[in-house]
Amino acid sequence: MSAKSKRGRPVLHGVTVIALLAGSAYLTVELRKDEQAKAPAVQAITDIPNLKSGAGNTAGEQTWERLKNPDRSVLRGGDGDILASFTDGARTATLTGPSRTFDEPANTSTRVVTENWVRLMPEAWTKGAEKEQWFKDWFKEYYGSEEDDLFAFAFQYVEGAPVKKDDEGVPYAGDASFGPLNPDGSEGNDLRLEESDFYDYLGIPYTFRDGTTKEPQSARYRSIDCSGFIRTVFGYRGRYPLMASDDTGDGLPRTANGMARSKAGVDIIKLSGPEPRYERPKSISVLQPGDLVFFKLDARTKSRLDHTGMYLGTDTDGHQIFISSREEANGPTIGDKGGTSRLDGNGYYAATLRSAKRL
Repeated sequence: MSAKSKRGRPVLHGVTVIALLAGSAYLTVELRKDEQAKAPAVQAITDIPNLKSGAGNTAGEQTWERLKNPDRSVLRGGDGDILASFTDGARTATLTGPSRTFDEPANTSTRVVTENWVRLMPEAWTKGAEKEQWFKDWFKEYYGSEEDDLFAFAFQYVEGAPVKKDDEGVPYAGDASFGPLNPDGSEGNDLRLEESDFYDYLGIPYTFRDGTTKEPQSARYRSIDCSGFIRTVFGYRGRYPLMASDDTGDGLPRTANGMARSKAGVDIIKLSGPEPRYERPKSISVLQPGDLVFFKLDARTKSRLDHTGMYLGTDTDGHQIFISSREEANGPTIGDKGGTSRLDGNGYYAATLRSAKRL
């Protein structure tokens, strides 16, 4: 982000897959009954009309199917519902699992009730990867697992989230701020300083794979800006490779602009239109839970994209919601401070969305 932006693993045989699913089927059904009674079904894959994720029976023969735009493989249950989706060139996988509710009562009444579990695979997906041993091992471990995924990680930093400490006593999760107060800023005008990364939040030095070591700043302790938040969730917690900056190493760059323009992952919505403002996407139906979304908010950042977040899916009111760390809310939020966290409609963030990427 710019310092001047506005915000505050052979093909899975039917018997094998059934064995993998059976153990979790009863628990999945029981856990989601209550939540589904409260909210409309949430679509896991929205790039093909009427394509919904598995709220139905998963019994029967499971099949693999290839889809396009983007090129990907999906695993369908016997009733045709999608159980999992894997995009060529991306490590992000969306799996159907027990229903969960994510909310942020301190800042919004918005709730996301979802059966989507978003995880990072050890390798990027390629056509036919379902035949490979690494995938079979990974899928066996994680399909139906309730181990924390990327969504769970993200909500461990919203306002009121409890502190979690590692074996050495270092707090690695808990309520995060956006950054320290800017002595030259004001409400709605760079009130808080950017450039707080995950190592600032942790308060410990971090050595990247290229050998670069970054030292935390004490004033930024427990703080993560928008790209720092994404790096915390996908990188520090999810173990996606991280670059020390936008220019050194390989993996996920430091800034929103760097991420959007990098070769990491797959561009789902490509940046288009004339600089410096670019064009709003004509459709966001291709978005899948876990995608990174990028915004152009501030004319002062010229041609740079200056905000990023993670797409969550549809909330209980039917709106397409994302989570990001923002100045106005002083940290990660799905709330309304500084603009409602919706990608549909004509609100502030919906109007300034410019591209999306699947890592």
